[in-house]
Amino acid sequence: MKRAERRPGTSRATQAWFPTLIYSAPLGGAGSLALNGELLREAQQLREFDRSGQRWSLRNYPGGYTSYGSMDRLHQFSSTFDALQRRIDRHVQRYAQDLRWDLRERPLVMSDCWLNIMPRGTSHSFHLHPQSVVSGTYYVKVPRGAPGLKFEDPRLAFMMAAPGRAADAEPEHRSHIEYPVAAGQVILFESWLRHEVAANPVGAERISVSFNYHWA
Repeated sequence: MKRAERRPGTSRATQAWFPTLIYSAPLGGAGSLALNGELLREAQQLREFDRSGQRWSLRNYPGGYTSYGSMDRLHQFSSTFDALQRRIDRHVQRYAQDLRWDLRERPLVMSDCWLNIMPRGTSHSFHLHPQSVVSGTYYVKVPRGAPGLKFEDPRLAFMMAAPGRAADAEPEHRSHIEYPVAAGQVILFESWLRHEVAANPVGAERISVSFNYHWA
């Protein structure tokens, strides 16, 4: 059995196994800034047009707007969101390689794609994405001071009577980690990993596109 790499600061008898991998990278590609501008324009139009989504958001996304409950396949509705999907596909392929997944017989396919607009005070509490394998978010607009994407240690519910973590513990040993986000960035994670977005503390809107991939 090949031994896992030893973490700095741990004894030689302790090894790390079963990693949780989170992917973060710029969307990239020629014309990415122009595409982001088109997404921003369509996001504003969609919020005005989507009356059903407005009503759903009043009940389920207080203060903000999301198309999750009304138009959750934007990559099939808009050529702009389709262009975004094709760029994200390449990142998902790289992430699948990092996860050492065998995709020779069936590909990963984007199944859901929806818009989120978070004004001041809007939040999204801890949740996961059932019935998908990879989930993620592309960031269209992130004002200075807006929250990142916070992840929870997937073992937390099983730790039972374990002691708390030291205040100076390295990030990989903490119970939660928050990824800073910026416009033009893609974050990917396995869909079972719980995550949240804290309340937006600033006046400007935080705009993002979230999505799921299924194993076709």
